[in-house]
Amino acid sequence: MYAYIKGIITGISPDSVIIENQGIGYRVFVPGSALGELAVGEERKLHTHFAVREDAMQLYGFLSEDDLQVFRLLLGVSGVGPKGALGILSQMNGDDLRFAVLSDDAQSIAKAQGIGKKTAQKVILELKDKLDLGEAFEKKAEHTLSAAARQPDSAQSDAVMALTALGYSSSEAMKAVRSAAPELPDADAETLIKAALRLL
Repeated sequence: MYAYIKGIITGISPDSVIIENQGIGYRVFVPGSALGELAVGEERKLHTHFAVREDAMQLYGFLSEDDLQVFRLLLGVSGVGPKGALGILSQMNGDDLRFAVLSDDAQSIAKAQGIGKKTAQKVILELKDKLDLGEAFEKKAEHTLSAAARQPDSAQSDAVMALTALGYSSSEAMKAVRSAAPELPDADAETLIKAALRLL
């Protein structure tokens, strides 16, 4: 029904944002990984999925079409609803999920809130045939380049790369660095890494 919503972020809560468009405030549930990239007062575009149940109609929003596609792939897994899919994408971004599925890494998927080991194994079983390793590497490279283009501060980029090398997912690392950065405007990468580690 809604392909995307573009408007001003007027409120942020632990699992959703309010985005105002034409005088209407839409509550959009977003993954935790996206919350670190959104700020009140800025204009943003969220790619949306409209979920209808007997007792509720809810919007789920994502920063990219690719994340939305991954969310819909997860919804196709038996036993995984919108809340579970959002939990997985709060724990890891689409790129991390693809590699977790392709490498049979149920443990990483099971870290998501509300997702047990059995469900994680089901995600791998049902999605493995729908994913391609070559395409996963292409998308990862494409997303890394676009993130670098959006992130002119080399100290922040270096800090994110260092945290990723330490084993944190790219979404966790980016969220922690972006949370630490405003209080340390002129910090070098090392200082940002230390500050970000305290948040992880």
